[in-house]
Amino acid sequence: MWKEEDNKLKKSFQFGDFTEAFAFMTKVAFAAEKMNHHPWWANVYNRVDIELNTHDAGNIVTDKDRKLAEKIDKIYG
Repeated sequence: MWKEEDNKLKKSFQFGDFTEAFAFMTKVAFAAEKMNHHPWWANVYNRVDIELNTHDAGNIVTDKDRKLAEKIDKIYG
């Protein structure tokens, strides 16, 4: 579940290994690029941490963030 704190939507995702995590990030990158809305993220081995907020709106959570979060959840499956 996404957690809203510090004006960001945050979630961590776990995978079987680095390759699965990287494949997920690649799919998210394509979805984010289509929306022209790019996440902050970090990856260490099988974990991907994502934070979403809208810079153009003053670094707050907006509908754009919620829509991207929904797409990310669908990618994760």
